[in-house]
Amino acid sequence: MPKLLTSEKFIDVSDYGRKPAVFLAELVKNTKVQPIHITYLFGICGLIAIYCIFNELYYYAAAFLILKSILDAMDGELARLKQTPSYSGRYLDSIFDSILNFLFLLAIGYMAGSPLYVTLTAFFCIQLQGTLYNYYYVILRHRSQGADTTSKIFEMKTPAAFPGEKQKTVNWLFKIYMFLYIPFDKIIYSLDKSAYRVKAFPNWFMTMVSFYGLGFQLLIMAYMMAMGWITFIIPYFIAYTVLIVFFITTRRILLDND
Repeated sequence: MPKLLTSEKFIDVSDYGRKPAVFLAELVKNTKVQPIHITYLFGICGLIAIYCIFNELYYYAAAFLILKSILDAMDGELARLKQTPSYSGRYLDSIFDSILNFLFLLAIGYMAGSPLYVTLTAFFCIQLQGTLYNYYYVILRHRSQGADTTSKIFEMKTPAAFPGEKQKTVNWLFKIYMFLYIPFDKIIYSLDKSAYRVKAFPNWFMTMVSFYGLGFQLLIMAYMMAMGWITFIIPYFIAYTVLIVFFITTRRILLDND
């Protein structure tokens, strides 16, 4: 079952891995492969990409970043096919994304000779960009009748574990998730507090914001590495953050009075 109704679907430029993810999930849905196995696999792909960056194997690094994006979509698709929603998988997925983003930029910054404070600024920026996209997307999904049951607009307390997962595991994964994400959530919420009151976001608006999605961020990294532009990746993601002002201003002007 899809996350959104047909009328609410938009062109998500960060979700280019969805079709191969659905295909692969269909292949293994009747096997013993579980969504959590795919989550671990995309974590391994990310680590291989980092190894390739440090060894200047940029084409290979780019390929593993794209594969990581596909597997990142596949674990959720497999969970929906098997009808096994999991907070453990949801939080572990996000934790891996945050840690890998940090390591990707750390490796890129090191190879590009960027000062550490500049690399850390880029990490802050890329996380803030992704948070804005996720904020709007989760709001849209909660206004929908789609299949998403694990994502929340505001993460305030530890959820009750689903059947088949341990509450203790959910508890400690939730704490790590909150540590990694709550600062960015608070910043984005403070910048656009009224967004969650909006009944719906137009498809064209969500398409624009999807340029901040993690998949598109990784695609940009992969493309720039393949082109030999590794020294431009860190400054690009810092400068790219200026679009946050544009997106929030556009949403307020066009949608607050709907």
